[in-house]
Amino acid sequence: MRAAYASATKPDEPLAALTVGDQPEPSPPDGWVTVDIRASSLNHHEIWSLRGVGLPADRLPMILGCDASGVDAQGNEVVIYPVIEDPQDPRGFSLLSERWPGTLAERVAVPAKNLVPKPAGISFLDAACLPTAWLTAYHMLTARGRVSDAEAVLVQGAGGGVATAAAVLAVALGKRVYATSRDAGKRDRIAELGATAVEPGARLPERVGVVIESVGAPTFEHSLKCAAPGARVVVCGATGGPFPKVDLRRVFMMQLEILGSTMGTADELAALLDLCVAKDIRPIIDSTYGFSAISDAFARLNSGEVFGKVAIDHLH
Repeated sequence: MRAAYASATKPDEPLAALTVGDQPEPSPPDGWVTVDIRASSLNHHEIWSLRGVGLPADRLPMILGCDASGVDAQGNEVVIYPVIEDPQDPRGFSLLSERWPGTLAERVAVPAKNLVPKPAGISFLDAACLPTAWLTAYHMLTARGRVSDAEAVLVQGAGGGVATAAAVLAVALGKRVYATSRDAGKRDRIAELGATAVEPGARLPERVGVVIESVGAPTFEHSLKCAAPGARVVVCGATGGPFPKVDLRRVFMMQLEILGSTMGTADELAALLDLCVAKDIRPIIDSTYGFSAISDAFARLNSGEVFGKVAIDHLH
């Protein structure tokens, strides 16, 4: 079957490690099922895998991809939850494409319990954009950030998949949302989605109850300064650097919570799908490519210019 996979790892030239070609058909163990993929989407996780981060040479070649929607053997339309229980991993889990083949293929094998029904009102392409970035944002807001107890939210670095999703979801949940971006064009686009777009480091008109933080060192001081007493600063990444300066006096005097967050649960993915239907939310798609142009899709993702998700239509 055709697939996009890491045939090598190249820390300084990740796209050179990407190969599109034939790979073996899935061979599901007991309790696993095979899904015919209709659509998928890319995450920066794929770029990191091509660099060799979390993907050692002894697991190559590895089919890439965490996110997908498709049809199971019974004809059910499903969304794939990409988190696999993994006692060999210190996290207790791994994602598809880390130890088991991923979703950028014609078919993929996953545990049967990892299939979430796709609502009829959501397209395969839209559904394929939700399992990683949008689920991460949903989990950050609800389970970790307890956004129901907040009136206002700050999202750092809008434009990327998680940050854009967090802004859209927080607006849909009725919160006042402030979102930062260095790019004026991205600030214009995030404002169109209902958030108040501001430049990085700008003073806000109020302190917020939840901060969504995926940038790290360049924005973390600003995140702390914008946090109201008792606020939650929820961290899912550090794309700008993992070692920010933290004024611990502000943390204890304001009784702030700094919370790590990774992915979410299968039940949360189902709840996210229901929320998208109920609120008529659809993921922000930067661009869509046919599978035959998947190399171009990776180049787009790696450009750093995306706003939202890069989606893959497997039927073209």
